[in-house]
Amino acid sequence: MRAMMIGDVFAGAGMRALLARLPELREQHRPDVVVVNCENAAAGVGTSPRQAKELLDAGVDVLTGGNHTLNKPEIHPMLEAEPRMLRPANIAVRAPGRGLATVETAAGPVSVINVMGSVFLTAAQSPFAIIDDLVERARRAAPVVLVDMHAEATSEKIALGHHLAGRVTAVVGTHTHVQTSDARVLAGGTAFITDLGMTGPHDSVIGVRTEIILRRFLHGTGGRFEPADGGVLVQGAIIDAGDDGRATAIEAFSIEG
Repeated sequence: MRAMMIGDVFAGAGMRALLARLPELREQHRPDVVVVNCENAAAGVGTSPRQAKELLDAGVDVLTGGNHTLNKPEIHPMLEAEPRMLRPANIAVRAPGRGLATVETAAGPVSVINVMGSVFLTAAQSPFAIIDDLVERARRAAPVVLVDMHAEATSEKIALGHHLAGRVTAVVGTHTHVQTSDARVLAGGTAFITDLGMTGPHDSVIGVRTEIILRRFLHGTGGRFEPADGGVLVQGAIIDAGDDGRATAIEAFSIEG
Protein backbone atom coordinates (compact mmCIF):
# COMPACT_ATOMS: atom_id res chain seq x y z
CA MET A 1 0.00 0.00 0.00
CA ARG A 2 1.25 3.46 -0.86
CA ALA A 3 -0.16 6.67 0.63
CA MET A 4 0.44 10.22 -0.50
CA MET A 5 -0.15 12.82 2.20
CA ILE A 6 -0.03 16.49 1.23
CA GLY A 7 0.62 19.43 3.54
CA ASP A 8 -1.59 22.44 4.19
CA VAL A 9 -3.10 23.84 0.99
CA PHE A 10 -2.84 27.61 1.34
CA ALA A 11 -5.22 29.95 -0.51
CA GLY A 12 -5.87 30.11 -4.22
CA ALA A 13 -2.23 29.67 -5.20
CA GLY A 14 -2.04 26.40 -3.30
CA MET A 15 -5.35 25.15 -4.70
CA ARG A 16 -4.34 25.90 -8.28
CA ALA A 17 -0.95 24.26 -7.86
CA LEU A 18 -2.30 21.09 -6.30
CA LEU A 19 -5.08 20.65 -8.84
CA ALA A 20 -2.57 21.18 -11.66
CA ARG A 21 0.13 18.86 -10.30
CA LEU A 22 -2.00 16.09 -8.79
CA PRO A 23 -2.31 14.08 -12.04
CA GLU A 24 1.47 14.15 -12.44
CA LEU A 25 2.04 13.17 -8.82
CA ARG A 26 -0.37 10.27 -9.23
CA GLU A 27 1.38 9.11 -12.38
CA GLN A 28 4.82 9.32 -10.77
CA HIS A 29 4.09 7.78 -7.37
CA ARG A 30 1.02 5.57 -8.02
CA PRO A 31 -0.54 6.10 -4.58
CA ASP A 32 -3.42 3.92 -3.44
CA VAL A 33 -4.76 6.70 -1.20
CA VAL A 34 -4.34 10.49 -1.23
CA VAL A 35 -4.86 12.56 1.92
CA VAL A 36 -4.77 16.38 1.79
CA ASN A 37 -4.90 18.92 4.61
CA CYS A 38 -7.11 21.75 3.31
CA GLU A 39 -7.77 23.92 6.36
CA ASN A 40 -6.08 26.99 4.83
CA ALA A 41 -7.56 26.70 1.33
CA ALA A 42 -9.91 29.70 1.59
CA ALA A 43 -7.52 32.69 1.59
CA GLY A 44 -5.55 31.02 4.37
CA VAL A 45 -8.45 30.57 6.79
CA GLY A 46 -10.83 27.63 6.44
CA THR A 47 -12.20 25.81 3.42
CA SER A 48 -15.18 26.58 1.21
CA PRO A 49 -17.59 23.85 0.09
CA ARG A 50 -16.58 24.57 -3.52
CA GLN A 51 -12.90 24.01 -2.75
CA ALA A 52 -13.59 20.81 -0.83
CA LYS A 53 -15.66 19.47 -3.72
CA GLU A 54 -12.96 20.41 -6.24
CA LEU A 55 -10.35 18.46 -4.29
CA LEU A 56 -12.56 15.40 -3.85
CA ASP A 57 -13.57 15.48 -7.52
CA ALA A 58 -9.87 15.66 -8.44
CA GLY A 59 -9.29 12.31 -6.76
CA VAL A 60 -8.36 13.19 -3.20
CA ASP A 61 -9.62 10.38 -0.97
CA VAL A 62 -9.70 12.15 2.41
CA LEU A 63 -9.54 15.83 3.40
CA THR A 64 -8.18 16.71 6.84
CA GLY A 65 -8.42 19.97 8.76
CA GLY A 66 -7.07 21.95 11.66
CA ASN A 67 -7.66 24.94 13.90
CA HIS A 68 -9.34 26.97 11.09
CA THR A 69 -11.68 24.22 9.89
CA LEU A 70 -14.78 25.62 11.59
CA ASN A 71 -14.13 29.26 10.66
CA LYS A 72 -16.52 29.27 7.72
CA PRO A 73 -20.07 28.34 8.78
CA GLU A 74 -20.95 27.35 5.22
CA ILE A 75 -18.65 24.32 5.49
CA HIS A 76 -20.43 22.93 8.56
CA PRO A 77 -23.19 21.08 6.62
CA MET A 78 -20.53 19.47 4.42
CA LEU A 79 -18.58 18.35 7.49
CA GLU A 80 -21.73 16.56 8.63
CA ALA A 81 -22.72 15.12 5.26
CA GLU A 82 -19.37 14.23 3.63
CA PRO A 83 -17.63 11.30 5.40
CA ARG A 84 -14.40 11.91 3.49
CA MET A 85 -13.97 15.38 4.97
CA LEU A 86 -12.54 15.46 8.49
CA ARG A 87 -11.98 18.02 11.21
CA PRO A 88 -9.79 17.45 14.28
CA ALA A 89 -11.58 15.02 16.58
CA ASN A 90 -10.76 17.20 19.60
CA ILE A 91 -11.40 20.66 18.14
CA ALA A 92 -14.64 21.26 20.08
CA VAL A 93 -17.09 19.23 22.14
CA ARG A 94 -20.05 19.66 19.77
CA ALA A 95 -18.26 20.39 16.51
CA PRO A 96 -19.99 19.26 13.31
CA GLY A 97 -18.45 16.34 11.50
CA ARG A 98 -15.96 13.68 12.53
CA GLY A 99 -12.29 13.05 13.16
CA LEU A 100 -12.04 9.53 11.71
CA ALA A 101 -12.80 8.14 8.26
CA THR A 102 -12.28 4.79 6.59
CA VAL A 103 -12.16 4.63 2.80
CA GLU A 104 -11.92 1.72 0.41
CA THR A 105 -8.95 1.65 -1.96
CA ALA A 106 -7.58 -0.78 -4.54
CA ALA A 107 -5.13 -1.95 -1.86
CA GLY A 108 -7.83 -2.43 0.78
CA PRO A 109 -9.43 -0.22 3.44
CA VAL A 110 -7.50 2.71 4.90
CA SER A 111 -8.43 4.63 8.06
CA VAL A 112 -7.48 8.29 8.53
CA ILE A 113 -7.47 10.07 11.90
CA ASN A 114 -7.34 13.85 12.33
CA VAL A 115 -6.41 15.38 15.70
CA MET A 116 -5.17 18.79 16.84
CA GLY A 117 -2.47 19.71 19.31
CA SER A 118 -3.32 21.47 22.57
CA VAL A 119 0.03 23.29 23.05
CA PHE A 120 -0.34 26.89 21.74
CA LEU A 121 -3.67 25.95 20.12
CA THR A 122 -7.18 25.94 21.57
CA ALA A 123 -8.48 22.37 21.58
CA ALA A 124 -11.37 20.99 23.59
CA GLN A 125 -9.05 18.37 25.08
CA SER A 126 -5.57 17.00 24.64
CA PRO A 127 -5.09 14.71 21.65
CA PHE A 128 -3.47 12.23 24.03
CA ALA A 129 -6.77 11.92 25.90
CA ILE A 130 -8.66 10.62 22.87
CA ILE A 131 -6.12 9.12 20.48
CA ASP A 132 -6.04 5.58 21.89
CA ASP A 133 -9.78 5.13 21.42
CA LEU A 134 -9.61 6.55 17.91
CA VAL A 135 -6.76 4.22 16.97
CA GLU A 136 -8.64 1.22 18.33
CA ARG A 137 -11.69 2.11 16.24
CA ALA A 138 -9.55 2.80 13.17
CA ARG A 139 -7.68 -0.51 13.41
CA ARG A 140 -10.93 -2.44 13.67
CA ALA A 141 -11.87 -0.99 10.28
CA ALA A 142 -8.53 -1.20 8.44
CA PRO A 143 -4.96 -2.45 8.85
CA VAL A 144 -3.58 0.82 7.48
CA VAL A 145 -4.08 3.81 9.81
CA LEU A 146 -2.84 7.30 8.90
CA VAL A 147 -2.81 10.11 11.48
CA ASP A 148 -2.73 13.85 10.68
CA MET A 149 -1.53 15.62 13.85
CA HIS A 150 -2.27 19.31 13.29
CA ALA A 151 -0.15 21.05 15.91
CA GLU A 152 2.08 24.02 16.62
CA ALA A 153 4.64 22.44 18.96
CA THR A 154 7.16 20.07 17.40
CA SER A 155 7.52 18.33 20.77
CA GLU A 156 3.82 17.47 20.84
CA LYS A 157 3.92 16.01 17.34
CA ILE A 158 7.03 13.95 18.05
CA ALA A 159 5.59 12.73 21.35
CA LEU A 160 2.42 11.54 19.62
CA GLY A 161 4.52 9.74 17.03
CA HIS A 162 6.36 7.82 19.72
CA HIS A 163 3.13 7.15 21.62
CA LEU A 164 1.62 5.52 18.54
CA ALA A 165 4.77 3.81 17.27
CA GLY A 166 3.96 0.24 16.24
CA ARG A 167 0.20 0.86 16.39
CA VAL A 168 -0.45 2.98 13.30
CA THR A 169 1.03 3.16 9.81
CA ALA A 170 1.95 6.84 9.92
CA VAL A 171 1.84 9.97 12.03
CA VAL A 172 2.42 13.16 10.04
CA GLY A 173 2.42 16.70 11.34
CA THR A 174 0.70 19.65 9.70
CA HIS A 175 0.05 23.34 10.58
CA THR A 176 3.47 25.02 10.77
CA HIS A 177 3.84 25.27 6.95
CA VAL A 178 7.59 24.50 7.05
CA GLN A 179 8.59 21.03 5.85
CA THR A 180 10.91 19.25 8.26
CA SER A 181 13.81 16.98 7.32
CA ASP A 182 13.15 14.22 9.86
CA ALA A 183 11.09 11.75 7.81
CA ARG A 184 11.79 8.29 9.24
CA VAL A 185 10.20 4.99 10.21
CA LEU A 186 9.85 4.60 13.98
CA ALA A 187 10.08 1.36 15.91
CA GLY A 188 7.31 -1.07 15.07
CA GLY A 189 6.77 0.27 11.55
CA THR A 190 5.26 3.73 11.99
CA ALA A 191 6.28 6.37 9.44
CA PHE A 192 6.76 9.83 10.90
CA ILE A 193 7.52 13.40 9.85
CA THR A 194 7.13 16.44 12.10
CA ASP A 195 5.60 18.58 9.34
CA LEU A 196 4.61 17.83 5.75
CA GLY A 197 5.08 21.45 4.75
CA MET A 198 2.83 23.84 2.83
CA THR A 199 1.24 23.57 -0.58
CA GLY A 200 1.20 27.24 -1.41
CA PRO A 201 3.29 30.41 -1.86
CA HIS A 202 6.72 30.13 -0.23
CA ASP A 203 7.86 33.65 -1.18
CA SER A 204 6.02 34.72 1.96
CA VAL A 205 5.91 34.28 5.71
CA ILE A 206 4.18 30.88 5.96
CA GLY A 207 1.79 31.91 3.19
CA VAL A 208 1.08 35.54 4.09
CA ARG A 209 2.56 38.48 2.18
CA THR A 210 5.98 39.20 3.68
CA GLU A 211 5.58 42.97 4.00
CA ILE A 212 2.47 42.58 6.17
CA ILE A 213 4.25 40.34 8.65
CA LEU A 214 7.38 42.49 8.66
CA ARG A 215 5.30 45.57 9.54
CA ARG A 216 3.94 43.68 12.53
CA PHE A 217 7.39 42.68 13.77
CA LEU A 218 9.18 45.94 12.98
CA HIS A 219 6.55 48.58 13.75
CA GLY A 220 3.85 46.83 15.75
CA THR A 221 1.34 47.57 13.01
CA GLY A 222 -0.11 45.26 10.44
CA GLY A 223 -3.43 45.00 8.77
CA ARG A 224 -5.49 42.22 7.34
CA PHE A 225 -3.52 39.13 6.42
CA GLU A 226 -3.34 38.69 2.65
CA PRO A 227 -2.12 35.50 0.93
CA ALA A 228 1.06 35.75 -1.12
CA ASP A 229 1.25 34.23 -4.57
CA GLY A 230 4.94 33.64 -5.40
CA GLY A 231 7.28 30.70 -5.14
CA VAL A 232 4.50 28.11 -5.06
CA LEU A 233 5.43 24.58 -3.98
CA VAL A 234 3.47 21.37 -3.50
CA GLN A 235 4.80 19.55 -0.43
CA GLY A 236 4.02 16.27 1.25
CA ALA A 237 5.27 12.73 1.74
CA ILE A 238 4.98 9.27 0.20
CA ILE A 239 4.51 6.38 2.64
CA ASP A 240 4.87 2.70 1.78
CA ALA A 241 3.43 -0.07 3.95
CA GLY A 242 2.97 -3.81 3.90
CA ASP A 243 -0.28 -5.76 4.04
CA ASP A 244 -0.05 -5.72 7.84
CA GLY A 245 -0.16 -1.92 7.91
CA ARG A 246 3.45 -1.51 9.04
CA ALA A 247 5.31 1.25 7.22
CA THR A 248 8.44 0.30 5.32
CA ALA A 249 9.45 3.74 4.01
CA ILE A 250 8.60 7.43 4.02
CA GLU A 251 9.98 10.08 1.69
CA ALA A 252 9.14 13.78 1.74
CA PHE A 253 8.73 15.64 -1.55
CA SER A 254 8.65 19.29 -2.57
CA ILE A 255 7.93 20.26 -6.17
CA GLU A 256 7.22 23.54 -7.96
CA GLY A 257 3.57 24.35 -8.32
